[in-house]
Amino acid sequence: MLLKQAATQIAPLTGLTPEEVLRLLEVPPQEEMGDVAFPCFTLAKSLRKAPVVIAGEIAVALQTEGMDATAAGPYVNIRFDRNVLSPQLLEEVGSETFGKLQLGQGARVVIDMSSPNIAKPFGIGHLRSTVIGAALYRLYNEAGYTSVSVNHLGDWGTQFGKQITAYKRWGNEETLQADPIRNSLELYVRFHDEAEKDPSLETEAREWFRKLEQGDEEAQRLWTFFVNVSMQEFNRMYERLNVDFDHTLGESFYNDKMGAVVEELRAKGLLEESDGALVVRLDEENMPPCLIIKKDGTTIYPTRDLATAIYRHDVMQADKLLYVVGGEQKLHFRQVFTVLSKMGYDWADHCEHIPFGLMRFEGRKMSTRRGKVVFLQEVLDEAVARALQIIQEKNPNLEQAEQVAEAVGVGAIIFGDLRNNRMNDIDFSLEDAVSFEGETGPYVQYTHARIQSVLAKAANVSHDEQEMDLDTNGSIAESTEASAEVGETHLEKDRMNNLPVAIIGDTSWALLKLLSDYPSYLEKAVLRNEPSVIAKYTIDVAQAFNRFYHAERIADAPSGVKAFRVKLAEHTAKRLAYNLSLLGVRAPERM
Repeated sequence: MLLKQAATQIAPLTGLTPEEVLRLLEVPPQEEMGDVAFPCFTLAKSLRKAPVVIAGEIAVALQTEGMDATAAGPYVNIRFDRNVLSPQLLEEVGSETFGKLQLGQGARVVIDMSSPNIAKPFGIGHLRSTVIGAALYRLYNEAGYTSVSVNHLGDWGTQFGKQITAYKRWGNEETLQADPIRNSLELYVRFHDEAEKDPSLETEAREWFRKLEQGDEEAQRLWTFFVNVSMQEFNRMYERLNVDFDHTLGESFYNDKMGAVVEELRAKGLLEESDGALVVRLDEENMPPCLIIKKDGTTIYPTRDLATAIYRHDVMQADKLLYVVGGEQKLHFRQVFTVLSKMGYDWADHCEHIPFGLMRFEGRKMSTRRGKVVFLQEVLDEAVARALQIIQEKNPNLEQAEQVAEAVGVGAIIFGDLRNNRMNDIDFSLEDAVSFEGETGPYVQYTHARIQSVLAKAANVSHDEQEMDLDTNGSIAESTEASAEVGETHLEKDRMNNLPVAIIGDTSWALLKLLSDYPSYLEKAVLRNEPSVIAKYTIDVAQAFNRFYHAERIADAPSGVKAFRVKLAEHTAKRLAYNLSLLGVRAPERM
């Protein structure tokens, strides 16, 4: 609200639109300089004046109610009248419609996410696509789009020829039934080890996949078994991660749709033969050819992705297609989108690959071919166990401690991923992820729980449990709520409008401003396809609340002061819980 208000007032004085001014506004490096700053460098050419002169002229003209402007070199520093604006801001941030954007205007965005491979374990490496995709799904809905999530299972391809070959050579029904996922992984790893010594295994695998495509009964039986046991494993993980899908459609779903794509490519003169295979040339785009049909006549994943994109546009009625897939697939998606364009589909411009960095474990890239897999279930179990240990130490009488530990432990893993810029490689550390100190999910969750305790006390509800205390940097210590609420000059007033500055202290004003900025953070997160914007903003809100909590009395403040601060605390708790839900993290009310 404040930034938009400033932009609206500044725009007529500059020749810029309010949107252009909004993009230029900055937060001053020191709070005493003001609430917002407008740099005048970009106006020098159009106004033919020095930025310092422009800043002085704008500052003189920009004197309106609730806003004071001063020139500081080439900047216009603006200070808002917190006494006038605080009641308006407090009402706005508490509105049910606050933060709801209309960027998408109802457009349908289909998000391809998670997409694990059948007959492989759900490892920690699958986490990124799953939680980034789920967060984008919620953020796009929040921004006025209609989101559609699709789990594009890797349930087809030569990998199944390899899996069947390995089972036929070294597997048995009893071992497979006992622990299907781990046994399947062991067989897959053994296949690649043995294939280095015996290249004929690759030929045998290709033959089994050819049989699978042709409907061979034995190949189909084994494939169906692998799919069924894998989905049982995956669904357990999705439930714990608080993720579900609008559609779960494997690559096999598009088997009967690929023939039409191949024929369309042929009819449009785009298919060429190359060493016995069929390809689409992309020389003009400085890319290697896109392989459509292999030498043995079988399809390959670019063929399936072409059929998939057409289906999502035509049948799912997508206006925008997002593919949340690792950065190593950049060339593949460039090829697919370019082929769609060559086929004459102008909507290919609305297909976007959302890449992310690698997930490493102790410095090593994980690989199912080499068996370097960290099972996500084991990681989640360990995170929950560590969370439960801390909870039992700090609050041994907490009811439903196991359920709280599940929310905290799993939330720590999700938040620990999403607070990173998605393009960053992550060297996964369980210890760092579940830490209750610093910029972590548990820190935000505990801040939310602390606010619930403060609100209960303010409503004269007694709590006997001792609290864990956090300082503004997120470290944990022992204290009581009362010892935190010290050291502030206050002034009672029965009405919340026209609040005196003594009531609206520096820390409450900073928190209120930050809460009011939420829509700009949401817009930035969606435009950048970057959930970390919301995760980092949520940490900032938690830290701002803890500074406010330590500096300004809440529960036992005089009535007028208390009403304002309690309402501010309520809106902060609501924002923290809502933001955590956008990221897929639960917000316990007691910890």
